[in-house]
Amino acid sequence: MDLKQVLEDKASFFNKELEQFLKNGKPPTLYNAARHLPMAGGKRLRPCIAMLSCEAVSGKIKNVMPYAIALELLHNFTLVHDDIMDKSKLRRNMPSVHMKYGEPTAIMAGDLLFTKAFEAMHNLSLNLQIFKKLEYGMINCIREICEGQQLDIEFEIRNDVTEQEYLEMIRKKTAVLFQLSSEGGALSCDGSKEVVNALSEYGESLGLAFQIQDDCLDISSDEETLGKDIGNDIRNGKKTLIAVHCLNNASGENKILLSKIFGNKNATNEEVKKIYKLFIEIGSVEYAKNAAIKYNEKAKNALSVLRNSNAKEALIQLADYSIRREK
Repeated sequence: MDLKQVLEDKASFFNKELEQFLKNGKPPTLYNAARHLPMAGGKRLRPCIAMLSCEAVSGKIKNVMPYAIALELLHNFTLVHDDIMDKSKLRRNMPSVHMKYGEPTAIMAGDLLFTKAFEAMHNLSLNLQIFKKLEYGMINCIREICEGQQLDIEFEIRNDVTEQEYLEMIRKKTAVLFQLSSEGGALSCDGSKEVVNALSEYGESLGLAFQIQDDCLDISSDEETLGKDIGNDIRNGKKTLIAVHCLNNASGENKILLSKIFGNKNATNEEVKKIYKLFIEIGSVEYAKNAAIKYNEKAKNALSVLRNSNAKEALIQLADYSIRREK
């Protein structure tokens, strides 16, 4: 199976539906700002996961499409606000929304995407009980994303963050949306409780692996490949798994170097590179890569209860892709 082709086909189908849903509104500036990121492409992983999970329980993609749109809009809402908080200038090789339209409009554009996500949900044709489960799942997911984002901010001024605290933060900030995608994709297509639970575990583990790989990409990629600013994690004192491991294992001159540069918003590119080098020398990057592999295996093992199908194979390959990708 060619996973790239599978994802491209599903993304192409999804993009047409998204384009139709996100028609221009008034005032045009607000709607253009709201469309800026969603219509710029992206991997569409969350809607693809929902579609594949639906197919894995023999469901029809058309039944899950409104839910897939809601997931993507919710994801983009978080990106718009995240870029404002992180003062990121780039996203998907384009100016971030607040750089192009200004912060006030960007905040409202994010809020509009949030609202449109719930509007999309009401295009689902489901019985009330299942709809309420899906809607509550989305509400719970948003709450946890907010909690995770706040933890991420608070961790920036702490140098005693534990690995367990970091994992709980990324579970809330990132993994819950992957979990919602796979679990909800199966639930909206009448999957059994056993299968829905298995896909829920798959999504959470996949999300953890995905975020840890993101930590590693900030070390190994360049700005053009990644499509967003690099070095921001160092300057902002972001507690990635790599940083947490390094802070907990550095000593002597290395610890002094970390205290001087890590979290220094005025750090030069050369100083940032010194911290990158330190992460590698202490073994923090390798440690994070091994953690991503562990969660990747956990995600794949969760799928053992599913019958064999092309959708299941694609989900397995997607788990492997999550730790091999370069952006």
